[in-house]
Amino acid sequence: MNSIFPLVRIAEAADLPTMVSVIAAFTIETFLEGARTDGEHLAKMVQEGEFLLGCDRSGELVASVYVEVRGTRGYFGMLAVSPSQQGKGFGRAMVEKAEDHCRRQGCAAMDLTVLSLRQDLPPFYHRLGYREIGTEEFHPSRRLKTGVTCHCIVMSKMLGERIAR
Repeated sequence: MNSIFPLVRIAEAADLPTMVSVIAAFTIETFLEGARTDGEHLAKMVQEGEFLLGCDRSGELVASVYVEVRGTRGYFGMLAVSPSQQGKGFGRAMVEKAEDHCRRQGCAAMDLTVLSLRQDLPPFYHRLGYREIGTEEFHPSRRLKTGVTCHCIVMSKMLGERIAR
């Protein structure tokens, strides 16, 4: 399968400052106080996992996703796609890259959590084969705006072999 990205690579420490601004610019999570993330938060995350970066044909960073191997299960989160590039398959491609990354490391399943306030996300992940398996308490890196309540919806998918399209 030809990827829509000419380049998907693992982020390096030097990428973190750019990633902070890119991830913050891509977000639509207006229910949090302040920016979605910062350099300190990303630096902690890369101690446990990795970020995959997707660039368009001009080399501009247009998407990113966090991946982590947890035994025989993979996890991905913080999927971000530039608003100008949404609807073009970049999100789906980044999820596929995250799944492939974890599959190569022996993972049999992939998990993610979506925020209950993001009602648009479960249908997107359903189309990619994910199903709800439970809920968790939300522990935001930034405070929720006053009066807002939220929880995490846990979704999962068995990886198996990748099917070529």
